[in-house]
Amino acid sequence: MASPKKKLQGLVAATITPMTENGEINFSVIGQYVDYLVKEQGVKNIFVNGTTGEGLSLSVSERRQVAEEWVTQGRNKLDQVVIHVGALSLKESQELAQHAAEIGADGIAVIAPFFLKPWNKDVLINFLKEVAAAAPALPFYYYHIPALTGVKIRAEELLDGIQDKIPTFQGLKFSDTDLLDFGQCVDQNHQRQFALLFGVDEQLLSGLVMGATGAVGSFASRDLSTLWSN
Repeated sequence: MASPKKKLQGLVAATITPMTENGEINFSVIGQYVDYLVKEQGVKNIFVNGTTGEGLSLSVSERRQVAEEWVTQGRNKLDQVVIHVGALSLKESQELAQHAAEIGADGIAVIAPFFLKPWNKDVLINFLKEVAAAAPALPFYYYHIPALTGVKIRAEELLDGIQDKIPTFQGLKFSDTDLLDFGQCVDQNHQRQFALLFGVDEQLLSGLVMGATGAVGSFASRDLSTLWSN
């Protein structure tokens, strides 16, 4: 079973994808971005191509290039680089997962497909299972953000028995304001030791009080405009 070098916990920066005025990705500043996170913010874990990074607005080619640059620039500086590989297309998501493994990422995360939505837990898990299988050596995380996906399957329900179907499953990024659901995730997590990463900055204190093992958010990436203002 895949396992991270160490448990993903504490602060995890949801990285911005820097762009030029012409709408091209500004790869030249990602090295500076890494140094800013590590030296100024004290953050050594990152979540790439998620909502903050506008991953679903990028092409597959762009997502691959962004992932490669973060892994390259973060080598020997960052502890864990988790790549979000979710997509509407299963094949695209599998391609991105396999690519993440090839470039040396430390984990992958997947959002629920949100155009033709999974209508129950089993359908969603089957989708996630197929993506995870494309990178069988990487820890796998579910990215739960129902306000954007419209997929209302509760995280607590999804966690129940998921590791039997997805052996590489290590936890979830919980980006929802339903604290009852999150509390139930915490309650059933005592024996399984999943990473329960809270993803709503405005409710982070509540999430930590309830038992979150870490937080993924844009808080660590603020005040970065000077990196690419020129």
